[in-house]
Amino acid sequence: MTQITAIRARAISVPLDTATSLSSRLVTERHYGVVEIEGDDGHAGIGFCYVGSAGGRMFVEAVQGLLAPVLIGHDPYRIEGLWQEMYQEALLQGRAGVVMRAISSLDTALWDRNARAVSLPLYKFLGAVRDESVPAYASGGYYLDGKTSQHLAAEMAGYVNEGFKAVKMKVGKGSLKEEQTRIASVRERIGDEVILMLDANNAWSDLPTALQFVRMYEQYNPYFIEEPFGPDDIQNHARLAATTGVPVATGEIEVGRWRFKELMDQAGAIILQPDACVCGGISEFRRIAATAASYGITLLPHWFHDLHVHLVAATANARYVEFFPDDRVLNFRRLIDTQLETRQGRLLLPQRPGLGFKFVAAALDRYALTPWVECKRGIGMAA
Repeated sequence: MTQITAIRARAISVPLDTATSLSSRLVTERHYGVVEIEGDDGHAGIGFCYVGSAGGRMFVEAVQGLLAPVLIGHDPYRIEGLWQEMYQEALLQGRAGVVMRAISSLDTALWDRNARAVSLPLYKFLGAVRDESVPAYASGGYYLDGKTSQHLAAEMAGYVNEGFKAVKMKVGKGSLKEEQTRIASVRERIGDEVILMLDANNAWSDLPTALQFVRMYEQYNPYFIEEPFGPDDIQNHARLAATTGVPVATGEIEVGRWRFKELMDQAGAIILQPDACVCGGISEFRRIAATAASYGITLLPHWFHDLHVHLVAATANARYVEFFPDDRVLNFRRLIDTQLETRQGRLLLPQRPGLGFKFVAAALDRYALTPWVECKRGIGMAA
């Protein structure tokens, strides 16, 4: 039996080149957690997550002090059992947040390790639905100082010129008039045939305000309105969904199959956006997808296209990968050695084993918040 012999964890902080705004917050840096899992057969896998704009060191403690002892010495192919044991161990420390993101990272690393061990790309190891490419939408449209509606429209049109048939922009930060100017400029530039998605990033706290904006957006035929309210406000998501013809999407910072089932039971979203780096890893993502399929609900996973390209390729009810064409906001790509290829708005599926990329050691060193912490046989120590 193959055994897990070592687990390494590290916290990373990558500053944004330019402070960037969403509807309700300003982002200046991104903290990531990264892990490596090694077996006694010589094969290793990697996992990762976004921790937030602060607090990256908590990730390392969650791995070293809580979760790694559950995995060391066990069979890496027993993924379902190991997931349940990590989850059970972490009940008191948190079934969400950094602890669940640490579980997500370790679970991803196990799947990656096992796929590399049999020399298969991850999507084939999982059981592929698609075998060459998957559809993607170009995600951007952030708020920047001095960025006018004309600049925004030019950005979105640039993605269309690159071959993307669907694009997403941020909304919800400005006044009703300002927001209408922004979306009108974009729709005029990209035309009526291009799919336009809107991301509010929890912009509103009450239904009347949200309705003002969403009813204005209706005339521009958006594909969905994403995260109109905070993640815990499922009832307002459901009320909005019942009141407007614009599909409601959410779930990017939601965790666990149970919360997603609650969203579906309450008709809080017609499109779910689970992030495997957040919700509980690849294992939990697959459970959420299977549950959603029984409701006839579509998945459009959030962020981390380098991972989700595999999951969309292996999930029948997943439609698009969210793709970030540059590293200005999704600066995780600075930490890895291989970037995805695009062709006419589609992502070509990687052909190398596992995830198809590795961490760049020099980049991890450059942006490190902590040194590597290595755990072996229940012993954690700084490398």
